[in-house]
Amino acid sequence: MSKWVEQFNGRMDAWGRKLHEKEIRIPIDLVTGIVFFFFALWIFLVMPDQVAISEKDVVNGRAFPTLLMAVMMLCCAMLVAKELYKLATKQPLNWKVINVQVEMKALVILAILVLTWLLSRLTGLFVVGAVFCCLGFLLYFRCRKKSYYVITLALAVAIWAAFRFALGVDF
Repeated sequence: MSKWVEQFNGRMDAWGRKLHEKEIRIPIDLVTGIVFFFFALWIFLVMPDQVAISEKDVVNGRAFPTLLMAVMMLCCAMLVAKELYKLATKQPLNWKVINVQVEMKALVILAILVLTWLLSRLTGLFVVGAVFCCLGFLLYFRCRKKSYYVITLALAVAIWAAFRFALGVDF
């Protein structure tokens, strides 16, 4: 087991060295305006399926999200127009340099959390996701003490058991 962990850590180090030198430079205001404009548009498109309305209500559940997304799209359009004007007049844009290594670390953490949720959801047992989350983060942060694994897993199972059997919470 420790040989596998050492190989895993070696691969992580090699990828880290490669990714540390890679950077992406993007015009942050232009990209943000476009991305959030399409996000608001997507919310508009899925809202009828997600938020039911009642004909007896004066103000339905879609009123505030619709107003919020309309304001968001308007602000995004103004931001994109401003950036396109800067491009046309050859004014400097606001650029952001993103280090790929830092973003990949964040994506790995997000992946651990999403996989935790998926395991919990697919198995119907919160404890399966909790155990995966504990192991995932301990491995990711390169914990070497076996006692930390035992303590963390024991606490995760004990907390789940306390809620499930002592308090009667079914999750």
